[in-house]
Amino acid sequence: MPAGTVASLHRWPVKSLAGEPAGALRLDPRGVAGDRAHALFDAHKGRPRQLTVRQAPGMLRWAARYDGLPGDALHPDDVPLPRIVAPDGAAFTWDDPGLPQALSADLGREIVLRRNLGLMQDLGNSVLVTTQATLDAVSAALGRPLDLRRFRTNIHLELDADPYAEESWEGRRLRVGDCELQLLHPCERCVIPTRDPDTTAKDPEILRWLTREHGGLFGINARMRATGRVAVGDAVELL
Repeated sequence: MPAGTVASLHRWPVKSLAGEPAGALRLDPRGVAGDRAHALFDAHKGRPRQLTVRQAPGMLRWAARYDGLPGDALHPDDVPLPRIVAPDGAAFTWDDPGLPQALSADLGREIVLRRNLGLMQDLGNSVLVTTQATLDAVSAALGRPLDLRRFRTNIHLELDADPYAEESWEGRRLRVGDCELQLLHPCERCVIPTRDPDTTAKDPEILRWLTREHGGLFGINARMRATGRVAVGDAVELL
């Protein structure tokens, strides 16, 4: 059975904003504690719409983090308000009345902030798992290194498995440290990975290649079966 270790961990306090790496994370059936617990909304055709990089690429130039609660110090039921940093370095707390105005001015639309400790992933109650072998293989095929942040993963693995092996893992389980994840289905990617996480420049060939060669898949969605903790360096085993 494929085995290895956790190479890196990532949490995204505000959906589609830059996030934060972590040495360890707490998880429960909702996902990673604090992951996408906040989101930006605008109005579209008279109705509230959750904004992502698809509609507003400039969101990538804003960053969010939980100050004072690194990694697994953050509890799923006690998520603080994140600190938001603008492209020019100005910092705001989530409840700062000036934050919606600053976001609206930068993104060119009226912004409303929302918080939901049920989390607001595209696929509810999930985490995203990726592997270094697949990242390396896609980078090699495209002839340039790809920044892992493009794929907004939660748990990134170094495994003794072939590239793209995760495409056949649906329905299996993954043991990560003392946690057990139920593997759901490979993640079908949208246009978000085509945007450079620093410059927002678009590289459509990434998605074209993934779609042509792998049905648009990269990584696999998973769900926690209980509560637990994962850390960088934890042993990983496919069950």
